[in-house]
Order: sequence, then C-alpha cells, then structure tokens
Amino acid sequence: MSGTGRAVRAEWTKLRTLPSTGWLLLALAGLTVAVGAAVTGSVDTSHCTSPAGCQEDTVRLALSGVRLGQVAAVVLGVLAVGGEYAAGTIAATLAAVPRRGTVLAAKAAVVAGAVAAAGTAGVLASLAAGRGLLTGNGFTAANGYPPLSPLDGPTARAAVGTVLYLVLVALLALGVGTALRDQAAAITAVLALLWIVPVVVQFVGDEAWRDRLVKFAPMPAGLAVQATRNLDRLPIGPWPGLGVLAVYAAAALLAGAVLFAVRDA
Repeated sequence: MSGTGRAVRAEWTKLRTLPSTGWLLLALAGLTVAVGAAVTGSVDTSHCTSPAGCQEDTVRLALSGVRLGQVAAVVLGVLAVGGEYAAGTIAATLAAVPRRGTVLAAKAAVVAGAVAAAGTAGVLASLAAGRGLLTGNGFTAANGYPPLSPLDGPTARAAVGTVLYLVLVALLALGVGTALRDQAAAITAVLALLWIVPVVVQFVGDEAWRDRLVKFAPMPAGLAVQATRNLDRLPIGPWPGLGVLAVYAAAALLAGAVLFAVRDA
C-alpha cells in the first residue's frame, strides 16, 4: 500500500473511532430529512389561485432540511483536524506521516467520503418523504407536479448538487479548522460565513445589492443548485452557484495547507 493509501486508512480509522462521528453523520441525514419533511408538510395548494397556478419548487422544499443538516457537516469537518490539536495527538500523526500535504489530503478524502454517504442517504430519504407529503397537499401530477423522483433530470441535478454542497461545506470547515486549530473558533467562523449573508439580505432594500450578495455568498449561491423551477429568475445559476462554494472551500483548504506546512505541530 502506498504512503497516501496508508494515510487515508489511518485517517479513516481515527475518524470512525471517534464517538461523535456516528452521531454527527446520523444527525446530518436525520436533520436533513426531518426538517425537509416539516417544511414540505406545511405547504399546500390552498394559498394559490388554483393548484396548477402554484409556483412552489417542490424539489427545493423537500431538500430544504440541508440548511440545518449542514451544521453536522461543519462540526465533522472541524473535528477531523481540530480534535487532534485538542487531544495533542497531531504530533503523533505527523511522526507517522511527515508529509503534511498528504495528511491534509487524506483527511479531506475521508471527510468527503463520510459526508457524501450520509448526505446521499439524507437526500434520498428527503425526496421519498416529500413524494408522499406533497401528493397529500395537492401537488399532484394532475396539477402539474409529477411525483418526486431522483430519476427526473432536474431532480437528479438538485439531489446530486445537494450532496456535493454538503461535501464542500465539510471541506470548507476542514480548511478553516486546519487554519485556526481551535475547534470552537473554527465552527463559529464557518457557521457565521454561511449564515451571515442570508440574515443581512433580509435588511437590504436594494434588489440589485441583494442579488450581488446572493451571488457571492457561499450558502445562498451553493444552494441555488437545488432550484428546479424559474431558473431564469435566479441571481446565479445552479452549477455556477455551487462553483462559488467550491471556490470558498478550495481557498480555505489552501490557506489551511499553507499554515499547516509552515507552523509547528
């Protein structure tokens, strides 16, 4: 087995043996499903002039739980590196694998894989729950809303994009955690980065400025990938929006890698 393979195996062993890992992955999937079901179940066609005239994006409703589920991805990404600094075991890790770039790459691969697995489970379960709830709320094929299916093109893109969104958020957290070392500070910084613009946007009166903020903020831009209706009205398209989040994640990982390389353990 190559040095990189051994590093990945070691990081996976460390991550899966942490008591918090299983709970965080369960929380990621569970919160995504539960919150998505609650939001979806609260919306029906009674507020529309006619059921067929509703403009609700039912796929986006079903996947809305990712906004809360991502908190677990953030915590997991930070703990993957911050836990070692807190426990003082990072020196042992670097003694076993001196190449720090390899260590960080292995951590990124393991975190991405774990979050992708939990995210996929959460997304598929959210679509299944939404399929049943929406039909009972008037969103039927007769009213122009075919049942949710991951085999439908736009729905599949939203589903895959949502899983990628969770992975990128976790990698963003890993990069920030590597740069800051302190777990509480890193978690706070990432959650603030994700949530501050959606809060600020509510108080911005100018529509042009609201669109600018949404285009370049990681969470609003990244979650554009969930949209399946009225795409021409979005401030930023689904894949370009996810690309904005990818830039944030790459920048965080690059900053973390540089600081990881130049600082003492």
